[in-house]
Amino acid sequence: MTVARKINDIMAKSSWIRKMFEEGARLKAEHGAEKVFDFSLGNPVLPPPEKFNEILRDTVDSCGLGDHCYMPQAGYPQVCVSIADYLTKEQGVAISCDEIIMTCGAAGALNVIFKALLDPGDEVLTPSPCFVEYRFYADNHGGVLKMVGTRPDFTLDLEALGDAITEKTKVVLINSPNNPTGQIYSKSSLDALGKLLAEKSRDYGHIIYLVSDEPYRKIVFDDAQVPSIFQSYHQSIIATSYSKDISIPGERIGFAAVNPAATHKKELMAGMALTNRILGFVNAPALMQRVVSCMQGMSVDIGEYKRKRDLLCDGLDDAGYEFTTPSGAFYLFPRSPIADDVAFAKDLQQELILVVPGSGFAGPGHFRIAFCVDDQTIVNALPGFRKVMQKYK
Repeated sequence: MTVARKINDIMAKSSWIRKMFEEGARLKAEHGAEKVFDFSLGNPVLPPPEKFNEILRDTVDSCGLGDHCYMPQAGYPQVCVSIADYLTKEQGVAISCDEIIMTCGAAGALNVIFKALLDPGDEVLTPSPCFVEYRFYADNHGGVLKMVGTRPDFTLDLEALGDAITEKTKVVLINSPNNPTGQIYSKSSLDALGKLLAEKSRDYGHIIYLVSDEPYRKIVFDDAQVPSIFQSYHQSIIATSYSKDISIPGERIGFAAVNPAATHKKELMAGMALTNRILGFVNAPALMQRVVSCMQGMSVDIGEYKRKRDLLCDGLDDAGYEFTTPSGAFYLFPRSPIADDVAFAKDLQQELILVVPGSGFAGPGHFRIAFCVDDQTIVNALPGFRKVMQKYK
């Protein structure tokens, strides 16, 4: 066997998201792109803000000698200062450039964090449903991902989390707003989680870190707020990116931020700077660092995503689907009318509608719809959603 056994096994169990995306390409070639309604991939449909293009052009035009060279592993100091200044306002905690490390997106940030924190066999707990790649990120660094169920509305089940924590637990990983559910964890639940982790850390004699994956932080609806984990728990780290809020996922730019009150902040930052290099990232993309430093607080028109959410939710509600209306992100996670969510996704596929079975997110009995698509995809898919639902009434 040429490919490593573990990788071969992973390929055989390929991500449902990618499977459905690839199936979409096949169906589009067969039926025509306009007849296929692809809700499989969270690829932002909105263009970046025009300001992004302006800053990008100005940055390229102003590049000089040394602007494409290596830099400090944590990123350009002036970029870290810009981000820290903005985070101080956003998080309500005084943050300096010394707590920021620029990364290759949120995925890069999580891998840098896990490489710095995990010893072989250490456990990473995460509420489920959850993003499927988390399992691989933990495994990359010898960790073991353990999923803990949430409540029916996808809010945190603190009792279940408490029962799942053991002496092997090193990290609790949350994602708010959540992919695939769109749920935002409340301040009261984060405060309670912080208290729980402090107690468990004392019980087991080592720090249990809270890591928050926040690429959807700015994509929130109905005046919802995303609370700061830094205010709820000192031993905490944020991983995030600019992929979703300014629609540049292909640029792979993000950062990690360590709570300034973390007990071992200096060691954490030193360890993450090292892992950023030895994982092969070396540093985040130089050009994009300079661009995003001028875009703090900016985003695409979030009202467009709210309008798409409402268009989809109104149509599915009328067709008889059951779901919790998402407060953020650009995903809907309805309940499947049958227990076998994979079979139901295949039924929808017969109507040329591509969704991802909830089993792919450890959320069986549901399916994910990424509504970051053009309006006509939503409108034209609704008759098919209705037709398939009528089979089970």
